[in-house]
Amino acid sequence: MISHLDSNSPQTWERFKKHFFWDAQSNFCLDISRINFDDSFSGKMKETLESAISFMADLENGIIANPDEKRMVGHYWLRNSEKSPNAEIKSAIDGTLKKIIDFVARVHSGEIRGETGKIFKAVLVMGIGGSALGPQFVANALGSKNDKLKPYFIDNTDPEGIERTVAALPSLEETVVLVISKSGSTPETRNGMLEVKAKYSAAKINHAGHFVAITGEGSQLDKVAVAEKWLARFPMWDWVGGRTSEFSAVGLIPAALQGIDISEMLRGARYMDDLTRTKEPSKNPAALLSMAIYAATDGKGSKDMVVLPYRDKLELFSRYLQQLIMESLGKESDLSGKIVHQGISVYGNKGSTDQHAFVQQLREGIPNFFAVFVEALRDSVGSGLQVEPGITSSDFLNGFYLGTRKALSDNGRGSITVTIQDTSPFNVGMLIALFERFVGIYARLINVNAYHQPGVEAGKKAAAEILTIQGEVLNSLRGNAAGMTVEELASKIKKDPESIFKITEHLLAAGRVSCDAKAGIFSRRYALNG
Repeated sequence: MISHLDSNSPQTWERFKKHFFWDAQSNFCLDISRINFDDSFSGKMKETLESAISFMADLENGIIANPDEKRMVGHYWLRNSEKSPNAEIKSAIDGTLKKIIDFVARVHSGEIRGETGKIFKAVLVMGIGGSALGPQFVANALGSKNDKLKPYFIDNTDPEGIERTVAALPSLEETVVLVISKSGSTPETRNGMLEVKAKYSAAKINHAGHFVAITGEGSQLDKVAVAEKWLARFPMWDWVGGRTSEFSAVGLIPAALQGIDISEMLRGARYMDDLTRTKEPSKNPAALLSMAIYAATDGKGSKDMVVLPYRDKLELFSRYLQQLIMESLGKESDLSGKIVHQGISVYGNKGSTDQHAFVQQLREGIPNFFAVFVEALRDSVGSGLQVEPGITSSDFLNGFYLGTRKALSDNGRGSITVTIQDTSPFNVGMLIALFERFVGIYARLINVNAYHQPGVEAGKKAAAEILTIQGEVLNSLRGNAAGMTVEELASKIKKDPESIFKITEHLLAAGRVSCDAKAGIFSRRYALNG
């Protein structure tokens, strides 16, 4: 490793030139010069990076990348079906894209309308995790006052959140509803669907004329959509994970309905895929990004990634990357089964908001992070108003980014800068594809499987167990007028009292049970209401 970087030294300028990646055609840039590594480190990493790049080629050729579920991983094929490993998959991708374009055109033209004959003005997206975070990021990054359909999202099973979102819709009659779940049984999405169905029923509108299913063929959701004759159905494939599904029907349908140019998004992703297939690591931006982050974290996740995009449109990028990176890389075991506890924690804000939020901590607090700046050089809209002589608001934004970068560097805090020309669909597509490819390469560097998520499944299983305990609590209280304490319930159903305590307090707050109010909180006797 090299000694502390002085941003004012001539050596830093030479280092910047050496470690600055520039693609002349797209003007995409990547600067890794402010991460602390030297030439010997680059040399040591070369062979490992070449192996990771080779693995990515195998991935695109259709190897089984997720042995847990015996699945291929093929989100790269979504933006270039020619890379598909067989004609069946290519046909499915091409056919679905054509179906999406046709469906959206018919909605925009008014040929497809709501049950009462009104033209659609809004799209309500119901999903969780990757089925919501990617579409939300894209909607925020590429939406405008000229949106053809305004997007809304339900991405939780919070009744208050669902109520607030539905209340914000122009009307149920003017809303097309996308229900997204690969398995068709995801509780959060199912609950949102049932809540919104009830809203349509209360308004005496047939929900089926507004609902669209995006799900696995033959799934529980697919069967419901067929039985109820929903407006449309689109596929989700087992070789596309939720966090890498933005270029499938999951992300393309809401974006296209909103009026975003999905062909340009796909072109940008395809272009970045081509750049990141380069076998020479020094000319491959995803490999360079992986090497720099490996150096920043000692290859062990020893530092957090702080994502700082300097455009309001990219505000949700850090949330999107949180799932993509943390779910992909956060693993207890490596590929050989060895316990390694790998991963990178990701959080972020936006510039220049971060100037007034947490840069004080970043510059002078615990040095347990590296920053990833994302800058867009050109304003898509701007008056050119000079807020000070010769200086625009955009100039200030650029100054704050450069100032923060320098302040961190001068205090020994590393950073990476990703530069795009503007926040166009093409460049947003490139950003998504870059970090998708980074995840694949970096996972190989640390020897983990980026394409399974046993921790997520464990959390789902634990949640299901809690709901089972709740059912047992309610059954035990049924017909028991005297009520029962937490400890009595725990003894009867043979479950841990802490979980039962939290469940009974939840039921009490919801008005489904009552208790003797004067008793101490651990002495309460709970009884069913009604």
